[in-house]
Amino acid sequence: MNQYGNNFRLAIWGESHGPQVGITMDGIPAGIPLAEADFEADLARRRGGAAGTTPRREPDLPTIVSGLCNGHTTGAPLTVLFTNTNTRSQDYANVVQHFRPSHADWVANRKFDGYNDPRGGGHFSARLTVALVAAGVVAKKLLPEGVRFSTRLTEVGGCTDPERFDEVVRAAAADLDSVGGVVECRVSGVPAGIGAPFFDSAESCIAHLLFSVPAVKGVEFGSGFAGSRLRGSENNDPIIDRNGTTATNHAGGINGGITNGNEVVVRAALKPTPSIARAQETYNFTTDRIEALEIRGRHDACVALRGAVVVEAAVAIALADLLNR
Repeated sequence: MNQYGNNFRLAIWGESHGPQVGITMDGIPAGIPLAEADFEADLARRRGGAAGTTPRREPDLPTIVSGLCNGHTTGAPLTVLFTNTNTRSQDYANVVQHFRPSHADWVANRKFDGYNDPRGGGHFSARLTVALVAAGVVAKKLLPEGVRFSTRLTEVGGCTDPERFDEVVRAAAADLDSVGGVVECRVSGVPAGIGAPFFDSAESCIAHLLFSVPAVKGVEFGSGFAGSRLRGSENNDPIIDRNGTTATNHAGGINGGITNGNEVVVRAALKPTPSIARAQETYNFTTDRIEALEIRGRHDACVALRGAVVVEAAVAIALADLLNR
């Protein structure tokens, strides 16, 4: 349930309001330079506190507890943990049997016979994406030199004008509501030949990781769904040199499940944050009635604002795992 990968293997653990969250990574070669400071740039991109994001402020200071000696990886499993320091578990007392709409609360209760941790979503919480970001930092070190990521938010609440993103989020928050968004990740310098037909295709492996990110409900590559509305003559990518460079990149850098040397382009759609301040009518399992639920706690008005670096990490992890398949 909590493990992924063949060559770059991950095990993620922890709960939103537990003492710690973290990740253990295996399959990392010995001798790679690594320090806790290397994680800061990406962790800063994920932190809350800015307008439209959760007011829960966690320092997110990584502690490396295994797999590192004298500033280099040892070849043993690498474990990075983060201490939870700013929890308010009492905010979730009213949702133990009055489950939040569009959350994992009810299915978690059903699957684990009520033994799941309901505080802040427990193990299902987006809090654990801090561990994915940490794994993404390490994954980038495993990729060939010259691989570069460019990741940005391209849509918020249906708006594609970046200058209006803040306005859209503020309007939703003022209505005690939330909005979703679309994140686009572009990866240049990816060598041709990564991936395989069918089950280990580059698309299926990247999509697997992206759909493990809480809130991601849609993934597309290249022209994606828009390409389905084009003719073949419009959507095809003519090859223009011996390196396989194409005149256009509707395929998103992948053909037949294998990277073709062009820029890998993938987009992830993140749903609106389901924890909203507006009261919602939903079934209460204690009273056996549909009743108004007011969700307490600290939540993002637009989780996509902090989602770009998580999407980037997922893509990096998938590429790192695919390298030697």
